[in-house]
Amino acid sequence: MTAIVQARYGDDPAAVLSPGQVPVPRPRPGQVLVRVEAAGVDRGVWHLTTGRPYAARLGIGLTKPRQPVPGLDFAGTVAAVGEGVSDYAVGDPVFGSGTGAYAGYATAPASRVIRRPQHLSPVEAAALPVSGCTALQAVRDHARVAAGNRVLIIGASGGVGSYAVQLAASAGAEVTAVARGTNREFVLGLGAKDVIDYTREEIDARGGGYDVVIDIAGNRPLRLLRSVLAARGRLVIVGGENGGPLLGGLGRQLRGSLLTPFISQHLGGMFGRTTGRDLAALAQAAETGTLRPMVSMTYALADAGKALADLADGRIRGKAVITVGEPGS
Repeated sequence: MTAIVQARYGDDPAAVLSPGQVPVPRPRPGQVLVRVEAAGVDRGVWHLTTGRPYAARLGIGLTKPRQPVPGLDFAGTVAAVGEGVSDYAVGDPVFGSGTGAYAGYATAPASRVIRRPQHLSPVEAAALPVSGCTALQAVRDHARVAAGNRVLIIGASGGVGSYAVQLAASAGAEVTAVARGTNREFVLGLGAKDVIDYTREEIDARGGGYDVVIDIAGNRPLRLLRSVLAARGRLVIVGGENGGPLLGGLGRQLRGSLLTPFISQHLGGMFGRTTGRDLAALAQAAETGTLRPMVSMTYALADAGKALADLADGRIRGKAVITVGEPGS
């Protein structure tokens, strides 16, 4: 089958990713094999492509990726099921998260897949799993956003951010979005009540007192984030951007966790997990109109490297999706 193949790590995804031919994978027990129609683009895949932070290589491969085909999110149809899988059958339309999604076929644990409802196209569904689950868990589980909360979301125009704004607003929160000025109307359309243009002013320029700060951009020091947080507010650092080459942005998460027992504010970090339960919640929210997959750009499979480069350079508003088409094409 045709797939995007990565033989080494590198800062430029377009230079390390190239089309190639690889065998169709076989589903293991508890897995499904999916014929991929569309695949999502997210920061997690970019990190796997660069091999940074270096600490991550302990799990993904020291000198080159153990999984040569990148890609996590997908939408498609079930082509085969592994031993012990009874909830899905060949031909079922599904979406979820697995391994090797930038290819004609990909495998995934059945627990991280659900049937694709008719109201979601394959492109829309492929934009949901990693970013949507991360945003949902940040807003619902870690920030515990409630009606009337004042919520500041940093990185509001990106993949996770665009979902987080919608979810917080639908919970009844008053959302202030931090985004580039050119994305002002975009984030207001998602439900934000106010926008801070980070190219013109810092997040503390208008005071603070936010009940919740969700930091997705990952490039501000803890002291600045704490300064805009209410005395008993909650800070949620999503993922780990910037920082040193070894731990990346994880250092801020560690410092926040160590500081929390000694202060009234709660400083925490999180990484999203794709679960069937949360995929179903996202699909339901999309059906009711409280959540919209904001896909601004699509790419051909051969342009997967360019898609990741555009993501890293901040050229994608909301989500981008790779259209895979027929396997072997």
